[in-house]
Amino acid sequence: MDIMITGSIAYDYLMRFPGRFTEHLLKDQLHQVSLSFLVEDMTKHWGGVAANIAVNMALMGMHPRLMGTVGRDFGDYRTWLEEVGVDTSSVRQIDDVFTASFFANTDLDNNQIASFYSGAMSYAKDYSLAEASNGQWPDLVVVSPNDPKAMSNIVKECREHDTRFVYDPSQQVARLGGEELKADMEGAYAMVVNAYEAEVICQKTGQTLDDLRKTIEILVITQGEHGSRIYLNEDQITIPPFPPQDIKDPTGVGDAFRAGLLRGMMAGWPLELAGQVGSLCATYALEQVGTQNHSYTLNEFVDRFRTRFDDKGQLDELFADDKTVRQS
Repeated sequence: MDIMITGSIAYDYLMRFPGRFTEHLLKDQLHQVSLSFLVEDMTKHWGGVAANIAVNMALMGMHPRLMGTVGRDFGDYRTWLEEVGVDTSSVRQIDDVFTASFFANTDLDNNQIASFYSGAMSYAKDYSLAEASNGQWPDLVVVSPNDPKAMSNIVKECREHDTRFVYDPSQQVARLGGEELKADMEGAYAMVVNAYEAEVICQKTGQTLDDLRKTIEILVITQGEHGSRIYLNEDQITIPPFPPQDIKDPTGVGDAFRAGLLRGMMAGWPLELAGQVGSLCATYALEQVGTQNHSYTLNEFVDRFRTRFDDKGQLDELFADDKTVRQS
């Protein structure tokens, strides 16, 4: 199956605050917040939701196409993506600006306060899926956080071409209005958001969780350290978290989960198994600082997966198109 991952491609600036944000937020002063957090360190990494999903899918043996707009500083990043197996032929470079940047500050409880500078991403609204496809229309499109107009445009193109799409508004939920969210999720094959984002969507659209379940064929709500829940028709599937060996940074964990989930869905595996695969992908990201700094072989992934979950042998399919010989 040919999959196109659309959305942000960015540089991540990750910071650590040696305290807790909640200790500095005064409930009766939230109407006039003025805070500065002194951080102990800052690191720069390759990131962006679409790129993160694509890299994690490549780790799972796939060759996804990445669609987005980047700036003149993208050269080394493009080389890295191609090396790990991501097709960047649909990434458009705008030489007048710099690539988008994400600034995240994480506290001791792994709560985050983040800001995003759009940079070249603001040009995404003028880049169509038809142009990016270049005559090879994808079987599935992931609509992840991007310029809001670009997201709406891609959703419309998917509907016009009767193409299945996964709606993943995540970080743009705060920016999008209720009518935009309601319109863009209509007809989605699946939607993936975290628990807080789901509450915001319900509040902005005036819908309940039951309404969302009726609107979206497959609704997935991630819940951080508590795992995730997958809703299909009247069924609710609970996916437990995969225990980490160490916790370094939560940035990009949700993107890794999405990649594993999508890998399983595209293979036609049961949704419970797809969610469990996503759970382990998320843990690999959690164990490293940076959204694309973790790695594993398919052998290592399957062996670790089977220490916690029973795939009944289905993960052996990961080796069908791979030169790696599965070791028993």
